Formats: sequence, C-alpha cells, structure tokens
Amino acid sequence: MSKKKQWYKLDLSANVYPTLQRKQFSSVYRISVTLTEKIKPQFLQLALEKTLPRFPNMKVAMRKGVFWRYLEPNENPIPKIQPDICNPCMPMHMKGNNRYLLRIYYYDRQISLEAFHSLADGYGGLVFLKTLAAVYLQTQGISIPNDYGVLNIDEEADPGELEDAYIKYANSKVLPARSQGKAYRIRSTKEPFYTLNVISGNMRVEDLKTVSKGYKVTITEYLNSVLLYALLQKQKSDKVRKEKPVKIAMPVDLRRLFPSNTLRNFITMIYPGIDPRLGEYTFEEILKQTHHFMRYYINDKFLNADITTNAYTQQNIWVRVVPLFIKDFVVRQFYIKVQDKQSTAGLTNLGIVETPEEMKGYIERFDVLMGQPFSPRTNCAVISFQGVTTINFASSIVESDVERYFFRKLVEDGVPVTIRSNRK
Repeated sequence: MSKKKQWYKLDLSANVYPTLQRKQFSSVYRISVTLTEKIKPQFLQLALEKTLPRFPNMKVAMRKGVFWRYLEPNENPIPKIQPDICNPCMPMHMKGNNRYLLRIYYYDRQISLEAFHSLADGYGGLVFLKTLAAVYLQTQGISIPNDYGVLNIDEEADPGELEDAYIKYANSKVLPARSQGKAYRIRSTKEPFYTLNVISGNMRVEDLKTVSKGYKVTITEYLNSVLLYALLQKQKSDKVRKEKPVKIAMPVDLRRLFPSNTLRNFITMIYPGIDPRLGEYTFEEILKQTHHFMRYYINDKFLNADITTNAYTQQNIWVRVVPLFIKDFVVRQFYIKVQDKQSTAGLTNLGIVETPEEMKGYIERFDVLMGQPFSPRTNCAVISFQGVTTINFASSIVESDVERYFFRKLVEDGVPVTIRSNRK
C-alpha cells in the first residue's frame, strides 16, 4: 500500500479522547528525562528529525470522516522543539503545530515529550522518549545500543508495533457492566485556565520496598492504599453531609497479560476503592482490601471481558453507521455522567524504567505527568529509575490537601521524601 493511502483506525482507547476535546481541555500526558548535562537544542532538533519517522503511530495527523476519526501519515515538516513552559500539558489543538499531536520541550538538562493520548499510552510514549534521548546522545558521538526499549531508527516499524491489540484479544463471552457507581468528588477551588499545579516527591525505591514488604503488599498496592487513605482523610475534612466511596482510576498495562509489542494504546482501567459508609477503616484494612481487589481483578479473564465490552460497542453494525457527531455526543455524555464520576482520583505507575547500560551514566531521572484532569481533582503518576521513585501529582485546583495527606503518610511510614513544586 502506498504511503498516501496508509491510515490507521483509532484504537478502542484512542476513540474516546477526541470526543472530550474542548478549548480548555485535551487528553495530554507528559514524560520527561533529565540528563546529566545541559541540553543542546540543535542536537535535540536533529535527533527528533531522525527519530520521529521511525514511529509511524506518532508521525500522524488526525482526520474526521463521516462515521469515524482516523490517523493518517503527517507529511508536514517535523515540529520544532520548544523551550519549556511553566504550566505543562496544555490543550493540544488538532490543526496547530503542523497537525502533529506531540510536542518536545527542553529546559536546562530536561527533555519532555507531551503527547495526545490517542497516539499512544505511557508505554508507547516512554519507548519514543528513550529512543529520542538515545539518538540525541548518538548525535554527539556517544554509542548507545538498541535495547531496553531503545529502537533502531534505521529499521522500519514492526507491524506488531502498530496493531490494535484490543481487537486482537477481545474475545470474552461476558460483557460486564460499564458503571462502577458514583464516587466521592473532591471539594475544591478551580484554578484559572492554563494553570496546572504539579507537586513532585522523590524517594528511594529501597525505602518503598522495605515498607511494602513489612505490610506484605507490592509497591503499587501500597501506593494505591496511601492515596485511598489520603482521599478518605480529605472527605472527612470536607465534612460532607453524606459520605461516598472513594475510588482510584488505575490504568493497567495489558501487555503484562497479553503478548503484544504495540506502541499504541493497550490499557484498561480498574477502580480500587473504599466505602466509608461501611464503617471506619484502619490503614491496614485499606491495604488488605486493595491487595485482594488487585489480585482478584488483574488477570487476563476479567480484563479481557472489560475490553470486549468496548470492542463489541465499536464493532456493532448499528453503531458503525451512526454519524460521528452523534457518536461524539453520546460518548461525551456517557463520560461526563458515568465514567468520570466513578473515580475520585487517578494513579498510574509506569514502573521501573530500564535503559541500555551505556545510557545510565548520562541520565539522572525520569518523570511522568498524567496531565490536566477532565474534572477538578488530582492525578498521581509514578515512575522509578536507578533506585529513585518519583511521584508527581498534577491538578488544576488550588487545594493541595490530598497531596499533603499522601506524602505525610509516606513519611510516617518511614519513607523520607524530597518535595518539589511549580506552585509559587
């Protein structure tokens, strides 16, 4: 097939994000790498021009058809890198930036990728950023092998990198209900447009391991429990008339359960939570419930059923012939009235980042931001590299009570934390 005729259907996750697009909101996330030496912009621009063509799923523009949106190869000039800004993850307009749905920023020693979520999930974004950083180092004569997610830019993309893995694996005979019920919504004061508050905590992985092991849970289970604890504390301090369950929207990387090397979206959501209407919960009880919830739901059978529900909707013949503007309205209303209301906050953990040994001496740390929340709340993103875990909270609200309860609990449990923030 000629390049002019190539195009990609949006995957099951990617279909949702454009419907939520509005002047003051885009589904944009950020992944950053901080190097040991100051960034040289001319070499970074050269590295981007070499790297982007290797990722056909990123070098695209979004188009609208009568029934569906789709992605087609973007033949416009490669976007220019930009000096970083104070408020990251700002709305991304489909026709701006030469129609590219990604941005590359630099500041001092840091390189940041901001991507519209329809292109890729955090895994795909991380592979792109690691490859870009490796090529940047290579342009300065540093030899970096193609390993640990650093792709060879002289090779064409493997077809598996571009597959819609949802459709490939969605074959459950059970279609579970979409609604998880309504959750507590944080009482808050909304910040002015274009304001994203970031509070970041650095800690040793070894300290988190020690505490988690003491509680007999994984680090992810522990951090989810600490966030649930913080949200419960926040609801108490709000003195609400009727308490509601607190729930976390947590993306699960399906590549852990289904063999795929796709660089597009391949995640689904689970919602660990605590219902305070059942009574007071100690932190140990929160841990136990979170531990068993995640062990029960994170398996291929349950999650296959979850993605099959979405696949069934998209492949239904009656849905396919409905005009796009009607689909947009229905999906947007469902998200606003159901999906967005079934969680109190979000938490994602990209895990431990691995790079070729030859790169490690040039990298200080990685960061990830979930970006601007759709509704007033705080979102938490976790990433680890070379023994250091970085936890970034991003919110568009004034209050930072949840973050304070969260980090205070870590310190109480014996995890020293270094805090940074872009707040004045």
